[in-house]
Amino acid sequence: MSNLKQKLTSRKFWVAVATAIFIILSEGLDWNIDNDLYWKLITLALGYIFGETATDIARAKSDSKNA
Repeated sequence: MSNLKQKLTSRKFWVAVATAIFIILSEGLDWNIDNDLYWKLITLALGYIFGETATDIARAKSDSKNA
C-alpha cells in the first residue's frame, strides 16, 4: 500500500499525468497552441522527469555504497 501511496505523491508522476492531459486536450480539442510552445512545454516536462530520475538513481547508488 505504501508503494502505491509513494507513486501517487510523486511529482514525476503528476508531471507525466499533466503532460499527457495537455497532449490529449490540445490534440483532441484542436487548441490553437503555437507549435514551438507545444514542443517546449513537452520538452520541459520530459527534461524534468529525466532529470529527477537521474537524481534518484544517483541517490540510490550513493545510499547503497554507504550501507
